Amino acid sequence: MKEPNTQPHLDLAAMRIDYAKRSLDERDVDPDPIRQLIAWIDQAIAARVNEPNAMTLATCEDGRPSARVMLLKNVDADGLSFFTNYLSRKGRQMAANPQVAAVMWWPELERQVRIEGTVSRTTIEESRDYFAKRPPDARLGAVASPQSEIVESRRQLEGRMAELRHQYPDGNIPCPEHWGGFRLRPRRMEFWQGRPSRLHDRIEYLRENNAWTIRRLAP
Repeated sequence: MKEPNTQPHLDLAAMRIDYAKRSLDERDVDPDPIRQLIAWIDQAIAARVNEPNAMTLATCEDGRPSARVMLLKNVDADGLSFFTNYLSRKGRQMAANPQVAAVMWWPELERQVRIEGTVSRTTIEESRDYFAKRPPDARLGAVASPQSEIVESRRQLEGRMAELRHQYPDGNIPCPEHWGGFRLRPRRMEFWQGRPSRLHDRIEYLRENNAWTIRRLAP
């Protein structure tokens, strides 16, 4: 007698959403993709999107990619800045291979942005300035956690946090040398707008000879 299949089952193949909220035309986008990104982030904030500055960051070392969600903290003409522990897995991977990719996704607006480029560390002054603006517990947590390392238990982390709270009751702990920012300088950016019948709008910016070329891609 055949044993019944007790494995959980999700009928994901049947899930469908027909995107129809907006359109995107290469004649209407900003000639500069950084300005276009800022405009879309502003619209995501206005739409009260949850975590409008969240982005999935993909790194790669020895041919093995890994990805995680980060929070983008600044966008300007020099690129996209985010902060982390330099000794974490992603920090070590970016030190070994500065080629990265990132994706920002706003389901409420049926939009995503893909970014490819290289990262480098921000200045010490930029890292210290941002660290000082973080909430006190966030500053203490950055020091208490040996990010990506194996720990014995959560209790161990909470004990270290308690020690630091006692040592720095106002939370004004100095920015550690192993913590700081990375700046992603794009060479390719793609703006994706969901459209009906899966004929999505994809507008790509490609940087060549210090100038941006804009072109439409098939969905």
